[in-house]
Amino acid sequence: MSANDSHPMTISEKIFSRASGKEVKAGDFVLANIDLAMTHDITGPLAVDGFYEIMEGREEKKVWDPSKIVILFDHQVPADSLHAAKNHIMLREFAQEQNILNYDVYEGVCHQVVPEKGHVKPGDLVVGSDSHTCAYGSLGAFSTGVGSTDMAAVLASGKLWFRVPQTIRFEVEGKLPERVYSKDLILHLIGDVGVEGARYMAAEYAGSTVRSLSISERMTMSNMAIEMGGKAGIIEPDGVTEKYLQERIPGYKLDPYWVSDDGADYLDVRHYDVSNLEPQLACPHNVDNVKPVSEVEGTKVDQVFVGSCTNGRFEDLEIVANMMGDEPVAEGVRMLVIPASRTEYMKALRAGYIEQFMEAGAIVESACCGPCMGGSFGLLGDGEVGLATSNRNFRGREGSPESFVYLGSPATAAAAALTGEITDPRKI
Repeated sequence: MSANDSHPMTISEKIFSRASGKEVKAGDFVLANIDLAMTHDITGPLAVDGFYEIMEGREEKKVWDPSKIVILFDHQVPADSLHAAKNHIMLREFAQEQNILNYDVYEGVCHQVVPEKGHVKPGDLVVGSDSHTCAYGSLGAFSTGVGSTDMAAVLASGKLWFRVPQTIRFEVEGKLPERVYSKDLILHLIGDVGVEGARYMAAEYAGSTVRSLSISERMTMSNMAIEMGGKAGIIEPDGVTEKYLQERIPGYKLDPYWVSDDGADYLDVRHYDVSNLEPQLACPHNVDNVKPVSEVEGTKVDQVFVGSCTNGRFEDLEIVANMMGDEPVAEGVRMLVIPASRTEYMKALRAGYIEQFMEAGAIVESACCGPCMGGSFGLLGDGEVGLATSNRNFRGREGSPESFVYLGSPATAAAAALTGEITDPRKI
């Protein structure tokens, strides 16, 4: 199917047309074929239970295509409770029984490892039983989070019902100022449209600013589409995408079809000039409670967390390391650094950043979700204030419901680690 014999389509409409085998438009209901399904140690056990319920009575209880399923352990690793250990055992046995690829070596956070290992390419329809699965839209895939019940159906059939979403296109122009990054940009967009502003829509990020971003920075943008209610956060693939994938998929060549057509129907097109954008922070207790750093400077912090699937890549750690130099973490501040994957950890290790962080007084952990979900370690106590590079700051998200979480870029996190309070990173 090509745009020449159909109406002009958004990239999301094109992906659903291919996945359902017929030309579709926003608002249509389709039964679509899934290209990749991902689950992890928190949501996976429920999905597996649901799969066996669906398969009850069948002689052969096999998943639809083991080569299109990936399992990762990242939320509670190494197992931090007997319950977590039980879940890990269950998923190991399921993966072995079904011949499914299971990254059971603590490779890192699912949303970093899946694209890093070459499992996603432009035009794919991807589902994961985790809300931040929209991160893979950074590679031009339509990628979205689903519940464990839907994942059970996918494991059994390889198909899932969707309403093809309408698209909001965010046209972003201008060069990001010094020490202002894609995290600041996506927080600014979320603050502008609100937590429900893109509900069940595809957030399509475009414009010269977005095209100038690395894949790491694009991942941050796509990752947080869910925080404005988005079904997906998608970026048209280009030469940057092709280079990233050629390093992971031998012989990969970008298909120029996977872009939105001129004249495609958008619900809304929003325009931004970020030439003068300040560093942004999401303030307690909602991601759309976004303020420029100048409005919250001086807020004392007890903990700084650098990591997560949003900002735990080598490029993020490098920003922090370059800003900190040989300066120590401020007295009274706990700093946790958690690379997003084993691969990113090793890059940082070879660059000397891990030693630098440790010498500064930070704690460096192996690749995992860490305090992002508030279920493992690094939790905040009553009344404590944390600044994190992660993606959510709901009440109780990183520990006590009486704690306070601010979200910012790696540069903003580094500035807080050095000064003990929220500080404009441009002043460091």
